[in-house]
Amino acid sequence: MRQVDTLLTGGTVVTMNAHRDVIEDGAVAISGANIVAVGPVERVRHMVTAEVEVDCRGQLIIPGLVNAHTHVPMTLLRGLTDDLRLDVWLLGYMMPVEREFVGPDFCDVGTRLGCAEMLLSGVTTFNDMYYFEEEIAQATVEVGMRAVLGQSILKFPSPDADSYEESLARCRTFIEAWKDHPLITPAIAPHAPYTNTDEILQAATALALEMDVPLHIHLSETALEVQDAERDFGAPPIEYVHNLGLLDAKVIAAHCVHIKSREIPLLARSGAGVAHNPSSNLKLASGFAPVLDMRAAGIPVGIGTDGTASNNDLDMFEEVRLASFLPKATSGDPTALPASDVFAMATIEGAQALHMDQEIGSIEIGKYADLVVVDQQAPHATPRFHLSANNVYSHLVYAAKSNDVRHVWVHGRQLLQDRRLLTIDLPAVRTRAIEIAASINDFMAEREGSLFNKTVAIGGFAQQETYEIQVKIRVDNFDAIEQALQSEDFEIVKHSVRQQFDTYFCFPGLMTDHYLRYREDNELAGPAVDGRVMGLSVRPTYTLTLMEGVIEREYRDSIILSRSRYTAQATYSLRFYREYFNPDREYEVVKWRHRYRILFEDTEFAINFDRVTRPQGLGDFVEIKSRTWSATDAEHKARLASRLLRRLGLSSTRDAHGEYLDLVRKAV
Repeated sequence: MRQVDTLLTGGTVVTMNAHRDVIEDGAVAISGANIVAVGPVERVRHMVTAEVEVDCRGQLIIPGLVNAHTHVPMTLLRGLTDDLRLDVWLLGYMMPVEREFVGPDFCDVGTRLGCAEMLLSGVTTFNDMYYFEEEIAQATVEVGMRAVLGQSILKFPSPDADSYEESLARCRTFIEAWKDHPLITPAIAPHAPYTNTDEILQAATALALEMDVPLHIHLSETALEVQDAERDFGAPPIEYVHNLGLLDAKVIAAHCVHIKSREIPLLARSGAGVAHNPSSNLKLASGFAPVLDMRAAGIPVGIGTDGTASNNDLDMFEEVRLASFLPKATSGDPTALPASDVFAMATIEGAQALHMDQEIGSIEIGKYADLVVVDQQAPHATPRFHLSANNVYSHLVYAAKSNDVRHVWVHGRQLLQDRRLLTIDLPAVRTRAIEIAASINDFMAEREGSLFNKTVAIGGFAQQETYEIQVKIRVDNFDAIEQALQSEDFEIVKHSVRQQFDTYFCFPGLMTDHYLRYREDNELAGPAVDGRVMGLSVRPTYTLTLMEGVIEREYRDSIILSRSRYTAQATYSLRFYREYFNPDREYEVVKWRHRYRILFEDTEFAINFDRVTRPQGLGDFVEIKSRTWSATDAEHKARLASRLLRRLGLSSTRDAHGEYLDLVRKAV
């Protein structure tokens, strides 16, 4: 008779083997890291004698659940900001906070907190993508869980690397250090096509193939991502990465919500796995992944929670329940994706999606002893029927809750006993997590209370103040003024014609005098007709300018000295900035602008002939501007501007005083 370490007896064993055997009054024997016997309790008792026996009567013995996609340290960002679109949430909040706070300690604490939550909901294996994965690996091993850990690769600086070359080097070092570890499968994780380049994705693929490790990537998560990929790459994301050769690696594709029908065979033929994240996709309104179609094509689809910053928990029982309902609702077929299939997605099929089904995912002799015992005593678990084997899957998918989990073993080691964590000092972890969260809260409160801080947080701003003298004059006709510009008093350096769309964001309270201007500036070429250029537009430029609405000084002829603080190329959409800044009021000005850059008395001025078409009735204006850098220079240029006005036959009045925003506010 064989001596074993642990014998689980009397429970209903849900094997998830190829035959989907369910063994009532069953037993599972553990020796070292492996399962060495499975079957009816009396038969197994005749085969082994155990050092420790665990009575599982009235309980279910199931394979450990596989969380197929998450960002585990983001437990420390849970609830930081919600109810936003993915791009605003990710680019406006998550990444700026991560740049400020993510480091080894953050990842260690966040991992331990996440592991505690996952163990308490029956997860034994998780697939992670984040930064400082060596810290995550060390914490995971100390806890005793199993994980596929993907070191993130991005085309811009990240918390643990200043460049993608550094990310790749870091990833190689991480893989070399952890390859062949019994609990950790190192992986490479290029975040997504839109955060990488062809060169980076091909380099990541080469490394994955060289080291024979998984490649974890977000693909086709949102409709906007697919739309942008078709515009930028000439193909949707999965077809695009296929063309780059990325699918030659052992790919784990997260989300695949907006996968095209022609892309499904590409994933199927490559052997890629997909991680379906129902809660995150629903919460971020990303859409409904075609799980039925992908599984029908032979793609293994696992279930993931995603990170807690977008979920906001790591509860796999909740995730499994949602995963079962979505295909029924979207197909109109209540028989779609029965409970047994959904439970497979959380266990053996999830293991297959992670390329680990030979080791975990089912209760079979020779596999690792990753086991969970689920209680059935709670009111929501009562009663339980036994008409067929399917009843147990219905119970697990539709009725069971994470707090039904009683015991957990990973690699033969017990990590949870009667819902008591054996390898995590949860009070200490919670204390440190709360301290980190307090620092993040203070940072965010300061940022959200300052338009400047909130603007700089998303990057790209040139941090310098710009002063200029300016005067604006309402006119009835441009002809005489343009004719005056042709005299020998002026040297025209450059002339351009533009259509500008300006959107002003205004804010209440302490930021009343601060506003942002988003500008789409289209420079046009061709003959002018009625003030408009009939021709092709050059590529438009987009800028974002932070203004203070401050008039530093006023000179003769209503000439003012004004200040704009910071400016940047607007790399995101108007919709993004609108949702990110959440202005109190918004104003729009559309104008056709003839811009002249001239020299007058050896000094450069910009003269703009502006025909405002929106709001209607605002009028036509001549605007004279010149940059300045000192009080003395401003005085000099103000005097020149007065002479320039008279030379052009113009006289200023205060009715056109200030920026166009000021005129629009007065008009409304």
